[in-house]
Amino acid sequence: MSTTSDRDEFVRLTDPYRRELLAHCYRMLGSVDEAEDLVQETYLRAWRSYDGYEGRASLRTWLHRIATNTCLTALESRVRRPLPSGLGAPSQTPEEPVRVPATDVPWLQPLPDALVDPASVVAARGSLRLALVAALQHLPARQRAVLLLRDVLAWRASEVAALLGTSTAAVKSTLQRARARLDEVAPDEDLVVEPEDAGDRAVLDRYVAAFEHADMDALLGLLQEGVELEMPPYLEWFSGRKDVLRFLEGLDHKKGYMRMLPTRANGQPAVVAYKRGADGAYRAHSVQVLTVEGPVEDREITRITVFLEPGPTGRFGMPEVLS
Repeated sequence: MSTTSDRDEFVRLTDPYRRELLAHCYRMLGSVDEAEDLVQETYLRAWRSYDGYEGRASLRTWLHRIATNTCLTALESRVRRPLPSGLGAPSQTPEEPVRVPATDVPWLQPLPDALVDPASVVAARGSLRLALVAALQHLPARQRAVLLLRDVLAWRASEVAALLGTSTAAVKSTLQRARARLDEVAPDEDLVVEPEDAGDRAVLDRYVAAFEHADMDALLGLLQEGVELEMPPYLEWFSGRKDVLRFLEGLDHKKGYMRMLPTRANGQPAVVAYKRGADGAYRAHSVQVLTVEGPVEDREITRITVFLEPGPTGRFGMPEVLS
């Protein structure tokens, strides 16, 4: 029978892995909410079988094995979580109002950097980027697991085969198919470490200033020619600097209409945006994640992903209302 001391030992030994398990489950599911639930389920399963843990594999590997199986079970009854750009062509009418939001779609969610161990964010930033996590959702569950275990966690093919109850040759074949599919849906995405630098923050500061001052010229200077903008839960999305700017100008923002607080999500610069109401209070409006590329001295925004789902700011530790 397990004792209190057993429980204390279990918590002490396993708790340091909680944040990296959250990142792993998030890559698999594309949802912070579901990832948190599955991490809880992982720890429950681990505790129930802790008496049988014999140390043949490291505790970290053992926990990731349980987490992966937990995710695979969950994915049997779930559909993929997309972004609007994964569901159709860009809108050709940015000057028209966007339609009714698609609230029935289980949209991809942003992952606050603060929820993940800082070391793992740096070491595996490429695998947390929004575009790559969205691309992973196109893979069948087992392909997704094999790709993450091999290319992100650097497991040996034999270890993955043991986890999935298959052969090493099958794992290698599955990995090959997963990489090929990833190249089809996201040819520009790879698992590249991109440390945060002053260039990211400089672009973010200029982006905040442009929005808060409703300075469209300043915003234009930040956007790459092929920039894309999407806003789940709306299906419409826009491609190209001209159309993105036409859409933003149609919002008719005035100076002081918005305030933004810098943050980070998915290893990328981001803001929590607040919109001023009739009473003068600024209420949470969205979480906006920027994809920034180019040399440090001349970085440009290549994608703006605006998450408008209710209550996204809570995960970022930000207030819902600013005075």
